Amino acid sequence: QVQLAESGGGSVQVGGSLRLSCAASEYIFSTHCMGWFRQAPGKEHEGIATVDTDGTLTYADSVKGRFSISQDNAENTLYLQMNSLKPEDTAMYYCTADLFPSTCSIAAMQFNDFGTWGQGTQVTVSS
Repeated sequence: QVQLAESGGGSVQVGGSLRLSCAASEYIFSTHCMGWFRQAPGKEHEGIATVDTDGTLTYADSVKGRFSISQDNAENTLYLQMNSLKPEDTAMYYCTADLFPSTCSIAAMQFNDFGTWGQGTQVTVSS
């Protein structure tokens, strides 16, 4: 079973940037839909971005133009670059992976559709 480990969270001022990393225990980008989700206190998981095995990207409307998902195949690492951060971006962020998915998009997938996720990394944006 592949393992995922997120890092890079922290506290930042409004308008600031953070880059989250997700280290996979093995190379899985050719077989797994990869995604980032977040969960704010008292709320459901919200899909942020996905990258399919063919490189197709999808983003939630709430982060389009501000966040960017990417991957480093040599390092088995998934990234989420977050710019122009807002207080409403405050949440626990999770990296997710789903083996040979029938679909790979934020519009079509829920958090529990992914078979694997990490422990999460906290992002706090203050004004």
